[in-house]
Amino acid sequence: MNLIVLATVVYVLVAIAMIVLILMQRGAGAQAGSGFGGGASATVFGASGSANFLSKSTKWLAVVFFAMSLGMAWYASRHGGRLLPAQSDDVGVMAGAAEVPSVETAPAPAETTVPAVAPAEPVPPAAEGAPPVSQPAAENPPPAGSGA
Repeated sequence: MNLIVLATVVYVLVAIAMIVLILMQRGAGAQAGSGFGGGASATVFGASGSANFLSKSTKWLAVVFFAMSLGMAWYASRHGGRLLPAQSDDVGVMAGAAEVPSVETAPAPAETTVPAVAPAEPVPPAAEGAPPVSQPAAENPPPAGSGA
């Protein structure tokens, strides 16, 4: 068995053990509601010097977890990100697939020609004193019974 696989298995087991131990511990503020006005305000958040088996175990599992994290990161940075040494570069599902030659596209034409449109003729200005141009009346007046 490869050493990296063994380290990964131990790493996962340490992580699971940390999760279990953390969930088994009672929170620091578990009795905060009963502490207000009960005269036990000094012990609401636990005694400062006592540490039981669960908290000591959690501390050492956390130390092992962080040390293994740093060690695995160092190993991955030194070995190009590969955790397992590959036998060859062509591994995986697509190893047997034939390579498709790249298709080169034709370059775009350098200049496109756009047909020129003749500019519209300018509108002559209205003569002074001429009556304003009104809009033409609607061709079909509304029916008599439509109410409009």
